[in-house]
Amino acid sequence: RHADGTLTPEAGSPFDAGGAGTGNGLADQGAIQISPDGRYVLAVDAGSNQISVLRIRHDGSLRLVRDGVVSSGGVLPDSIAIHDDLVYVANSGNGGSNYTGFILGLGGHLHPLRGSTVTLPDGSAQADVLFNGTGTKLVGTRVGSSLIDSFTVRADGLLTAAPGSPIPAQGLGPFGSEFRPTNPDQLFVSNAHNVGPDTGTVSAYIDAPDGTLTSVAGSPFADDQTAPCWVEITHDGRFLFTVNTGSGAISRYSIASRGALRLLGSTPVSATGGVGAVDARLSPDGRDLYVDESRIGKVGEFAVSGGNLTELPGSPVSLPANATPAGIATN
Repeated sequence: RHADGTLTPEAGSPFDAGGAGTGNGLADQGAIQISPDGRYVLAVDAGSNQISVLRIRHDGSLRLVRDGVVSSGGVLPDSIAIHDDLVYVANSGNGGSNYTGFILGLGGHLHPLRGSTVTLPDGSAQADVLFNGTGTKLVGTRVGSSLIDSFTVRADGLLTAAPGSPIPAQGLGPFGSEFRPTNPDQLFVSNAHNVGPDTGTVSAYIDAPDGTLTSVAGSPFADDQTAPCWVEITHDGRFLFTVNTGSGAISRYSIASRGALRLLGSTPVSATGGVGAVDARLSPDGRDLYVDESRIGKVGEFAVSGGNLTELPGSPVSLPANATPAGIATN
């Protein structure tokens, strides 16, 4: 990543992750994550029911750590959450649908966390799992059954279900989710599968100390687009972006102090129709937003100015031929 926000492929890329993908993309957010210390990449291997850990070398290249491919503890892993050394994976496939925990140890080795697995019914089809900023809460979205799981995280890393969890989502297909960086008790969830064009919404919740989720006044908030799936919030907590894969646009919102959203407008992306643009992540300095435009095998590059997005010259940048990217992370 250059100073102007543009991207150049790393020499040797793509790098072997050791496991297998599905070849068809994933309906998820968070398929790839970077450890908090910036030393490791964690990626789902949805086709082989595994998780891979790769070391980030000084030149930016990646190398699979020794014994770096481990069982995900279920079927079709598609989302990873990490806080400090605690890792949870959402396994979304029938016959092995669950949330399973791991400890990221020395050398990048993942160790299963005994007693951590929370089993879910077939058809849950989780799309996302994530921690809040303090690591005291964990939530997961069930896009298949339109439910949201909420947990508190114990000192030993195990999960305690919140009262009333799972709760019904405010729309069909709760998908991407994000806690506000400046308030770990505010949660935002996109509702991707509402019936009809331009009917997408984003919900805002308060996550109480015991994990109980309560929607904020006015929620859900209209998106005026189709299939809002992936959610990202600026580092200062003032603006929210959601990628609408069905209509090929990024919706832009301002966030009020109590979590209410105000739609500012939308910015088009190059990938339109079907599963076009998917996951999105901000650069560490917050100046640029990168969008995985899976349908066309490219990455969109956008400059961020408050709640405005401007596509950079040369965007989108091409990925290797025949790539079916399912996630994006920045470091």
